Amino acid sequence: MGRSAAATVEKADTLSEHKPRSKAGRKRDHARDGVILDAALAVLAEQGYEGMTIDMVAARAEMARATVYRRWATKADLVLEAMARMSRSDVDLDRLPDTGSLRGDMTAMILPLDDEEQQVRIQAMAGLLSLARTDDRLAEAATDAGIGPWINANRVLMQRAVDRGEFPPANIDALAGIIPMMCVSRAVQRLPITREFSLALIDGVIIPALRGSGQATAQPSATASANPSEPETPIDLTGPHEVREGRARACPETHPSKGTPS
Repeated sequence: MGRSAAATVEKADTLSEHKPRSKAGRKRDHARDGVILDAALAVLAEQGYEGMTIDMVAARAEMARATVYRRWATKADLVLEAMARMSRSDVDLDRLPDTGSLRGDMTAMILPLDDEEQQVRIQAMAGLLSLARTDDRLAEAATDAGIGPWINANRVLMQRAVDRGEFPPANIDALAGIIPMMCVSRAVQRLPITREFSLALIDGVIIPALRGSGQATAQPSATASANPSEPETPIDLTGPHEVREGRARACPETHPSKGTPS
């Protein structure tokens, strides 16, 4: 390469080094994400999934419609993220209670919520189920977003109880979803869900099932042999339960409002 050519290349390189670079796009303000997601939950609780619109969410968040769409391309994406964020805030898998017993651990997961928080969760869950019905592909995502963290937490607590010898090996995957699914069922029916309801499931379903998992091949007890036809006392899981110790977070307590269809 001749001197003139080399000089030209060197000059071009020098100019490119000092050429102003184009400005990067505006960074995403993640503080806005939480405001939008909270607004989405509020609108979902008030309007249901079918009646909810992105315009409503934007108005509630006091932001432009385009701001919402830049973050979530569809209403379904927005609702799923809002529900997942809510569940993650309720359940911290890295800081689960460890009282030394499964009952103590599961009872410690039942934390108080005020009336507004309960209503938002119950109505939002009903809206999430509506989303699941609109598209089979969304059903699993909706479940994971709404109650997935609770199922995972129950799975960890139960497995830990089995590992320390409190209960024999059991089908933990099946048992872990019982309480969350029962809570969803009652929420959709607008039936009251109380702390006592959660405790009834723990004491009357979960713990007996775990204990019985090791007795499948055991001989009947003397009491059972003496009274083979005596029925067990059923546990009432359908009627109202009096609240004495506060409301449950895992199963938020709600009472049907006047005029609300069940």
